[in-house]
Amino acid sequence: MTGAGARTALEAAARASLRAPSVFNTQPWRWRLAGDVLELSSDPARRLGVTDAEGRLLLLSCGGALHHAQVSLAAGGWLVDVQRLPDPERPDLLARVRVTGPTEPDVEAEQLAAAISRRRTDRRPFGDRRVSEETLTHLRRLVEARGAYLHVVPDERVPELAISVDEAADANYFDPAHRGELSHWTHRPAWTGDGVPPATTVQPGLRRVPVRNFLPDGSSGLLPGADHDEGAAFVIIFGTSDHPVDLLRGGEAMSALLLRATLEGLATAPISEAVEVAWPRRLLSRLLSGIGEPYLIVRLGYVEAPEEVPPTPRRSPADVIFIED
Repeated sequence: MTGAGARTALEAAARASLRAPSVFNTQPWRWRLAGDVLELSSDPARRLGVTDAEGRLLLLSCGGALHHAQVSLAAGGWLVDVQRLPDPERPDLLARVRVTGPTEPDVEAEQLAAAISRRRTDRRPFGDRRVSEETLTHLRRLVEARGAYLHVVPDERVPELAISVDEAADANYFDPAHRGELSHWTHRPAWTGDGVPPATTVQPGLRRVPVRNFLPDGSSGLLPGADHDEGAAFVIIFGTSDHPVDLLRGGEAMSALLLRATLEGLATAPISEAVEVAWPRRLLSRLLSGIGEPYLIVRLGYVEAPEEVPPTPRRSPADVIFIED
């Protein structure tokens, strides 16, 4: 089905995907719109060669963009067919989204679409209020519906999680190449529309699980406040393998979790350090009892501060979305 309405919806979906989270806010994806087909490709120039040497986080990031686009289309009342990794000869081509016809807008997708502009990565400490079991169960079902799995880390095993993150942080800190890459993506010119600006980071403080220090040079960030993540829940998104299609689905699951958590009034913060380094990643696998491949940790909780975290910058649509006549 080709028509002006479908093309407009696909372009809107690609624009909505620009708000998806990505490692270091690299936004490592590109879209190509031709007729009633929208193609998602990775952008190898934006891959973190040190932090993400295997490209796992790139695929998770692109999966998040893919899910944002699907949410936009479902909310707008469009049926689509999604082919993941459709061409073995083109490993950079991650998905092909084809509009197959109109339908009634999906109510849950409308809710998730409304959360896209509100979602933030909140690196501030969370308060004492605990995340309910009901909410965690709902999030688990959403993740499973996207083809991945969710493990809620029990309180008594959070110290093990903290060790895995701390080990990875130490390995990264003592790697000059990693520090250079971190500096590159935290000192971006405003016109690039990417990277992690100091205004969205937080100064180091006491936490149950360490938070990446995006300000190793001492630049000012948000104050850590008096809380220490006492009520936070720590969850691990995981899959059965680290094949590219599974990592892509893991990114879709990540997006579903973050958007739904935003609707539930939760603050969220992905934690990727422990999956960036081989040994800490093996420690994470122990938390999963060896039954899965860890993709990402997410910290969930409630922030008492009245002010919102400012949004991170986003690239211009003209630099990401390529439209053919």
